[in-house]
Amino acid sequence: MAKIERYIIDKILETADIVDVVSDFIDLKKKGVRYTGLCPFHDDRHAGNFIVYPKGNCYKCFTCGAKGG
Repeated sequence: MAKIERYIIDKILETADIVDVVSDFIDLKKKGVRYTGLCPFHDDRHAGNFIVYPKGNCYKCFTCGAKGG
């Protein structure tokens, strides 16, 4: 399998809006400068534990510890 060149990955990360990408999979609600929703990585029942930060282009779940960009 061919490896994706780093400059292509960097271009995607630079161009993609994390809020648009994540909201394709879960409902997000705006709370100030961030967005919250139910974590897609575990059986989450408490909205607000999964947070998406548009400025940092990243997400974090404070219940299961999932994080990334």
